[in-house]
Amino acid sequence: MEREIELRLVARLKAGDAAAFEAIYEAYRPRLFSFLVRLSRRRDVAEDLLEETWLRLVARAGELRDDTCVAAWLFTVARHLFLSWCRHRALDDWRLSDLTPSWPAPAAGETPFEAAARGQTERRLEIALAQLSTHDRELLLLVSVEGFTPGEAAAALDLAPEALRKRLQRARERLAEAMEVTSRTRQAKAG
Repeated sequence: MEREIELRLVARLKAGDAAAFEAIYEAYRPRLFSFLVRLSRRRDVAEDLLEETWLRLVARAGELRDDTCVAAWLFTVARHLFLSWCRHRALDDWRLSDLTPSWPAPAAGETPFEAAARGQTERRLEIALAQLSTHDRELLLLVSVEGFTPGEAAAALDLAPEALRKRLQRARERLAEAMEVTSRTRQAKAG
């Protein structure tokens, strides 16, 4: 979205213009959903987090700064909601483990992304991406998939630009290693 158009939409959104919200929603909904579903690897969770992200925008529209970068704001909120969901899930798992120590672990299997990936390279990439830590995955998704500049990604992740560059380099290296392992595993199964 062009910056000038974005700034006008922010002003209209702050004034309560529903059409401005609709324009922002249409522009960012697919990207946000893709980010959340890849980050969480669960469609149902991504849908819930996406809805909550939009509710936060509506609730806080009047508090936005005039120069707000909408993409960075939305992705930051979505990321924080995902991290909060992870904390709650970990707490729930911990509570359940105390109550039912013999609870069966879910069977290891393909994620929805692995099943949906069409091309072999996309399939390996999705598998390798899923093996990375949440921090590496969110960084790579913002920069490589969502097209954030390193500066925008640094702002969304609340990092200094230099720290982001170093993390991005390491994340890319780990992704390349994971893709290599995935490739060797597939070759071993085929051969």
